[in-house]
Amino acid sequence: MDIRGYSQEKLSQLSGVSRNTVSTLCSNTEYVPSGSIMQKILKALREVDPSVRADQFWDL
Repeated sequence: MDIRGYSQEKLSQLSGVSRNTVSTLCSNTEYVPSGSIMQKILKALREVDPSVRADQFWDL
């Protein structure tokens, strides 16, 4: 995520997802968030890189 120009804190702010959830997303590769959380995260990341896809982060 930092590679794409977002810190966890910035992603939390821009996506409206709690800092704890963002931290869990980054540290626990088995954690799969709800659909609404995925949408919020992807929307924020697509501001930096419009080609971001959910399957790059989660097994769907």
